[in-house]
Amino acid sequence: MTKKLNWLSVVLFLLLIAPPMYLSASTVEVAKTPHKIPEVKSSVKIDGVLEEKEWEGALFFNLNYEIDPGDNIAPPVKTEVYLLYNEKNLYVGFKAYDPKINEIRARVTDRDNITIDDHVGIVLDTFNDSRLTHEFWVNPLGIQMDNISTLSQGASEWDAIWNSAGRITKDGYFVEMAIPFTSLRFQGKKGEQIWGIDAVRYYPRSVAHTIGLFARDRNNNCYMCQSEKLEGFSGAKPGRNLEFDPTLVGIIAQERESFPDGKYIDLKKKIEPGLTARWSVTPNLTLNAAVNPDFSQVEADDAQLDINTQFALFYPERRPFFTEGMNIFESRFFPVYTRSVADPEWGIKLTGKEKKHTIAFFSARDKVTNLIIPSSENSSYISLVDPKGESVKNFSTALRYRQDVGKASNFGFFVTDREGGEKYFNRLVGVDAEIRPNRRNLVAFQYLATQTRYPEYVSKYYGQPYGKFNGGAFDGIYTYTTRSVIFNAHYQDVSPNYRSDVGFADQTGTRLYEVSGRYLWRKRPGFWYTRIAVTSAFSYMTDYDSELLNKTLQTTVTYNGPSQSYVAMQYTFGKFSYYGNRFDRSMFVLNSQFRPSGSVLVGFQSSYGKALDVANVRLGDRLRFNPFIQYNIGRHLYVGGDHLFERFKVDGGRLYTANLTNLRIVYQFNRRAFLRAIIQYANYDYNTKLYSTPRDPEYKHVFSQILFSYKINPQTVLFLGYSDDYYGFSTIPLKQNNRTFFMKIGYALVL
Repeated sequence: MTKKLNWLSVVLFLLLIAPPMYLSASTVEVAKTPHKIPEVKSSVKIDGVLEEKEWEGALFFNLNYEIDPGDNIAPPVKTEVYLLYNEKNLYVGFKAYDPKINEIRARVTDRDNITIDDHVGIVLDTFNDSRLTHEFWVNPLGIQMDNISTLSQGASEWDAIWNSAGRITKDGYFVEMAIPFTSLRFQGKKGEQIWGIDAVRYYPRSVAHTIGLFARDRNNNCYMCQSEKLEGFSGAKPGRNLEFDPTLVGIIAQERESFPDGKYIDLKKKIEPGLTARWSVTPNLTLNAAVNPDFSQVEADDAQLDINTQFALFYPERRPFFTEGMNIFESRFFPVYTRSVADPEWGIKLTGKEKKHTIAFFSARDKVTNLIIPSSENSSYISLVDPKGESVKNFSTALRYRQDVGKASNFGFFVTDREGGEKYFNRLVGVDAEIRPNRRNLVAFQYLATQTRYPEYVSKYYGQPYGKFNGGAFDGIYTYTTRSVIFNAHYQDVSPNYRSDVGFADQTGTRLYEVSGRYLWRKRPGFWYTRIAVTSAFSYMTDYDSELLNKTLQTTVTYNGPSQSYVAMQYTFGKFSYYGNRFDRSMFVLNSQFRPSGSVLVGFQSSYGKALDVANVRLGDRLRFNPFIQYNIGRHLYVGGDHLFERFKVDGGRLYTANLTNLRIVYQFNRRAFLRAIIQYANYDYNTKLYSTPRDPEYKHVFSQILFSYKINPQTVLFLGYSDDYYGFSTIPLKQNNRTFFMKIGYALVL
């Protein structure tokens, strides 16, 4: 059987989706008459009052549509929006009226953490192309949240420097924003511009109402194609476009020389200055460079259960240097996964958009070279070392280009490269496209080709090819969307020798065929449900020898109703195989959550059914139960926790029991400062008599972190932190193995 991509399947996929693409002749964009936004010469004081004379001549809107869960119905509350600008800032004012101000949900919290609060926001399509939006949100106390969204990937993390204020009044709450043009990317032309706009209010009560500026056409798969339009901004100036962010970082990291009784030795003990600089080469193209940078991750990863797993775990990126602009790199195959850059010494990054051209580039020098070694049935981690046993350094580089085509389509390409030591490299090139011929249809595909060479010891001990070897991957999907129906047809082909070391590839040597459909019922708020959806999906996956890996039929029913309640029931059955053994699959999943009050969220995730005992290659019964609670005590204190219990039984009895607990406590002194404690506890109890290989019957791990944060803006910060790890086994009680003290001071100088 050939080891190349199955091109016949690719052609059949394209032929399958071609006819329905043109069943609807309607265009994507909805014509709107632009609204003139007035310019003022003075500045507006941002205090949440909206009494300055400048607001008297502002462009004014009412938010007249509840868009969720109601379907373009009259909203339950009144909201007014005011817009104006001067040569430096866009000014936005909201008057969010509420007949019951005691029910307003607002917390003093860190920025970007207001999703459960009452909040208002502005969505700006500054290129007027419906593809990329800047979003700015504020809660009733003036706490900020911002992100960038794209037509393809949705919202992604982004931090801008801007000003906001909020104030609760006897009639509701008022919000003011001043958004500098230096924080935006917009059309690089003189004279007046036209921007797309939406203004949104989130009104969470028993039902979470979303209220918008314009009615949403559920048969149109392009959101901002339907937006209102602003005309103006002729005097907008991007400024000098320079930002310098010097940092001073101090770290003391210690670890026992031998566990459990060895003495502590210093792994790292340093105080180092660093500098990150941002230069807007044009108003829309930003160059970031970091010399001796701080790539620290002060937000601890959520603990994940790493027992009885086939494939590598995926962790989200949280480091600010990498998160900005990462939405441009996102695609179905993850050809760029910046967590693969584990311990960088320096980095450089260029991101932005000029007219129809979007570009992203980064390069970093990494002190270690971690690899995922994938196959069709599992994956493993290794870290490259040189003959002296020292970590191999590497250069990791990625380039992404995308060009807009028509109203809502695009095509682009990827190039990545990773070079380390004398023998190792991994290179990737690829093309992708999204085609939206009309409101209801979407076709997207991506093809990637790779070339890799491992050191000889990796080839020998890990069963990998010798010398240079090539691989490829193709992914194609067709989506048909209406008000109530979504249909997907999906084909994916990943060759055995495909590697994506700057990206994330944990399974290779597979062919996947998948179809799914969903039907959605909506009701107005006040009914016993607001949304019910039924989804069915069939998937069939084989390896490159056409041997079955997975065949499943899955049905899911979801419910949304009062008290922001959510219930999802899912049943899956079928067959799967692992190393030549074929098994029957069946699994029932039940997830639920609701808000008994505005300050409390409770729920659980659970599943029960047949699952694979990976270590012993046999079928067993797995029970998983994961309750969680989030409790906001007053405006300043947050307590959240969850506990994951998993029990696995096979013929002969219980194989293992796993418990994993996460606890997070945050006290927010004010909008700038908080104190946070995180504790993660894992306890694995194995029945060693039922394992084919020896192992310790018990494993325990406790991770703790405490952090004080003072943040004026995303770059002007003070962090003081401490973390440690405790380990325990059947013969060794929990004992501390390492500890780290951390300090960072950062300052943003914007010119």
